[in-house]
Amino acid sequence: MEGMSYIAFIPLFPLLGALISYLVGLRFRWVSGWIASLASCLSFWAVYCVYSSLPEGEIFKVNLFTWMDVGGLKANFSFAFDALSAVMCLVVTGVGSLIHIYSISYMAQDKSKHRYFAYLNLFLFSMLLLVLGANFLVLFIGWEGVGLCSYLLIGFWFENLEFAKAGRKAFIVNRIGDAGFLLAIFLAFYTFNTIDFSEISAKIANYKDISLYVPVLTAIALCLFVGATGKSAQIPLYVWLPDAMAGPTPVSALIHAATMVTAGVYMMARTNFIFDHAPVAMATVSAIGCLTALLAATIAIAQYDIKKVLAYSTVSQLGFMFMAAGAGAYWVAIFHLVTHAFFKACLFLCSGSVIHACHHEQDMRKMGGLASKMPITFATYLVATFAISGIAPLSGYYSKHAILSAFGKNPYTGAWASFLGSVASFTALLTAFYMTRSLCLTFLGRYRGHHHPHESPILMTLPLVVLAGSAAVAGFWGGELYEYLTEAIPSNGYHFHYEMLGEAFGHSLPSLGAIVLAFVLYTRLDFIVAAVARTLPAITSALRNKYYIDEIYGRFVVEPLKGLSYYLWRGVDQMVIDGAVNGTATVAGLTAEMLRAVQNGRILSYAMIMAFGVVLVLIFGGLFGWAFG
Repeated sequence: MEGMSYIAFIPLFPLLGALISYLVGLRFRWVSGWIASLASCLSFWAVYCVYSSLPEGEIFKVNLFTWMDVGGLKANFSFAFDALSAVMCLVVTGVGSLIHIYSISYMAQDKSKHRYFAYLNLFLFSMLLLVLGANFLVLFIGWEGVGLCSYLLIGFWFENLEFAKAGRKAFIVNRIGDAGFLLAIFLAFYTFNTIDFSEISAKIANYKDISLYVPVLTAIALCLFVGATGKSAQIPLYVWLPDAMAGPTPVSALIHAATMVTAGVYMMARTNFIFDHAPVAMATVSAIGCLTALLAATIAIAQYDIKKVLAYSTVSQLGFMFMAAGAGAYWVAIFHLVTHAFFKACLFLCSGSVIHACHHEQDMRKMGGLASKMPITFATYLVATFAISGIAPLSGYYSKHAILSAFGKNPYTGAWASFLGSVASFTALLTAFYMTRSLCLTFLGRYRGHHHPHESPILMTLPLVVLAGSAAVAGFWGGELYEYLTEAIPSNGYHFHYEMLGEAFGHSLPSLGAIVLAFVLYTRLDFIVAAVARTLPAITSALRNKYYIDEIYGRFVVEPLKGLSYYLWRGVDQMVIDGAVNGTATVAGLTAEMLRAVQNGRILSYAMIMAFGVVLVLIFGGLFGWAFG
């Protein structure tokens, strides 16, 4: 129980780090990165202390204070630390610390690095609040906190108008999802008279006839998933994530690998007691996850911006996580979340290393031949590419194989199960293809740029090596992770499948085939790629322009809303509301002007007015008496 005393320190260290790194950084810019990195590492140490003292199958719960006690609503500001929280906190603080260290070198020349590291620590604080929250309200504070910090980090270079717009887009799209999340919280409180996770779970478990509550549980689950589609970039609210590449590359690694975008997956695992009794919601999650994975993978094939490729890859991989969660295989979703954190953070940081070496060039058509110039970056990108492609014995194989196996047994998709399973398998092959394409265009062949690229400093390459090593071996602990996670979340009949290495290699052959095909096409037969693009211009244009989804949203959503907003501003706000207020003021002013004429300070005028008033009273009094007398 000694570890319980460290729980509050887990989010406290990044919060203090944000404050200190900013204030000290105002005077000593170079110190801010080291302070923020130390705060992140101390948070990781606190997580490890609590994790190592957590008894098997137990949960640490710390109530810091009663936040509100109004009517029937009592909300405590409390933290809960169980096996699920432990895994998430270890990933968030571990990968987050490596990204902080990497950022020290990457942001060395930036004049506002103190502000950057303060935002980074504040983001970590918000994410840890989200993970540790023992009820919906604390979780929602962290949920909104990461949304705010992502806006600040994506639009960090706000002097560039396009970057500022990208930050605003991320913020607004996430607010749409958050509205659904709020509705879920209100509905949960109305139904259960509490917002505490353990209390809601206990009430659902004690219902004698759960079928009576399926409609309301389905409504809550669907509203929660609306929130997840925003934060975790699923159809239809995924459009913010590719534009979020406007931020510094380490931000992309932090937001899009280990933290914010996985919040929706974590939330589903945490509220499994609701989703397990909402089959319609589970089928919806499964279908949208599958379609999102396919859509994003096809778009990634045609992108030339290295960060955009990785962005759409993230959207696709999140779709895989929701496929597992939608099948009820929550631990499998978290398993892929962990492995994805390693290989995707590695890929993003590798891309940052390349961009840094190529003087901020992101177009892969202006790269090539970097393998010999940047051997460490190339080797780590290669390992991470093979991991995300699902090649045994790397970690991505085990988590993705577990997803495809669970998705094939999905009890919620009915007659569509076989079709969706085939789509998921095809999407896994597309992943191997587009990631190998990015590897070939960036590192192989001849250099097509105009700069003199070189390997990055050790503060940037060391995190790459650690992450690539983790991406290589993390899958070997899949069985242990399954046993550990199922102490906190149900397995629902999905177990970790141990297999011989030869069997695993056999299952990897389709992905290896996709890798070989991409390698040959983009290193030896690139003229075929050009010929296909010329032969199918409509398809090529659609893929390169992301199916024109942004344009469609702009035409049918954004512009009508702008028109409605303009009407409400000019027609309602200015003419009706302001008109009523200003009209009242005008009438009062005119009345005052009229009365001012008689308020001249002359006694003779006042006497005449009084006499005139007396005469009027006598006349009206006489007439009244004559009429009714």
